Amino acid sequence: MREIHSDADAGAAAFVGSPTIRIDGADVVPSPEDEPVGLTCRVYRRRDGRISPTPDPDDVLEALRRASNRPKEADK
Repeated sequence: MREIHSDADAGAAAFVGSPTIRIDGADVVPSPEDEPVGLTCRVYRRRDGRISPTPDPDDVLEALRRASNRPKEADK
């Protein structure tokens, strides 16, 4: 866990808002390339189209699988 306290910290970490979840340095839900960095609240869109303050759990699971190189079938 890392806290971003200033705009300078946000710039150095390429932080586009809270919460940002990274696994092995990769954002679970990458933001657009032109997204400004800063100390803002981040809004996500769930797979079913709803707006959410957190990423879709399935996006987090997929990122974890990619990071561990584990096939989807291994979770069953």
